[in-house]
Amino acid sequence: MITTNTIRNSQLCFYDLHRVHFESSLIYHKRKSFISSPFPSQKMAAADNPVEVSIDVFPYLRVLKDGAVQRLAATEVAPAGLDPETNVLSRDIIIIPETGVSARIYHPNSAKPEEKLPLVVYFHGGAFITSSVADPKYHASLNNLVAEAGVVLVSVNYRLAPEYPLPTAYEDSWAALEWVALHGKHEAWLKEFADFGRLFLVGDSAGSNISHHLALRLKKSMVGRELKVLGIGMINPYFWGLDLIGVEKTDQFRRKMVDNWWLFVCPSDKGCDDPFINPFADGAPDVAGLACEKLLVIVAEKDILRDRGKLYYERLVNSDWPGKAEIMEVEGEDHVFHIFDPTTQKARSLMKCLASFINAPVV
Repeated sequence: MITTNTIRNSQLCFYDLHRVHFESSLIYHKRKSFISSPFPSQKMAAADNPVEVSIDVFPYLRVLKDGAVQRLAATEVAPAGLDPETNVLSRDIIIIPETGVSARIYHPNSAKPEEKLPLVVYFHGGAFITSSVADPKYHASLNNLVAEAGVVLVSVNYRLAPEYPLPTAYEDSWAALEWVALHGKHEAWLKEFADFGRLFLVGDSAGSNISHHLALRLKKSMVGRELKVLGIGMINPYFWGLDLIGVEKTDQFRRKMVDNWWLFVCPSDKGCDDPFINPFADGAPDVAGLACEKLLVIVAEKDILRDRGKLYYERLVNSDWPGKAEIMEVEGEDHVFHIFDPTTQKARSLMKCLASFINAPVV
């Protein structure tokens, strides 16, 4: 059983930051059906109303015995609007009314219609179970990215597990990309400011995973004929697998934690070797089929996912994919550190690197 009491001081990395920042905020959702779990059940003591926990997905959520979902992380909401620090404007729109999938669109307040800007479609992280486009930390990070890179950005709000197990997040994200291809040119801000010829898919963690799968799907689709993706930016990509590599061999605690996250969100008999999470598992599409011209992988030295990101880069550059790939490693930092504190020098350097990748001349 994974609880806050099992965490040793040496392991208080970004996972514990989630707990410290968000644990006081709880949201309850009623589930339509109960998911069987690899986690033991547990009772939570309360002064006058004890509750029994069936699934503990530390540090993100708990599923109670009655099927309710108790969310522990990333429940705060930041409104869209003008950010005075970056001078970036944003607003929220519903893009898929049938499912409620939405997006937050950003552009620099100083943008001029005659100066078309690169278009970034962004997918947030959160292990497919937490966060949103209105998460204050993501909102601040994307304001910084838009200001630094000078882009128009569409941040996609896909539905989350466990209420919507995978592949819902992929299908929602694909539907959002279809919307960009078929309707985006008629959306006021995109029509006015975006250069659809300079389109990028960017994401962190689970969002990088989503970008990978969308780029593979684009190759032989109608959407791929409508949209040309120039590049993909992957920040701390969320890939995994059964065979241990790198630091996974020694960091058993975090290895088990990531195992549990994936087994919770993906109802698959292939477990952590499902092609959704392991791009090199049996049955996974060949990475040579990525529909983009260039790709940037950013990893962090202390991240348990670091070696998977490096493996992805190595396999890609040694495949038949005709594009150009780059990799950057940030020393001394952990997973999505730039989201937790975008004000550090290393977070700013990461944004500058991503901005340079987006704005580099097309060769």
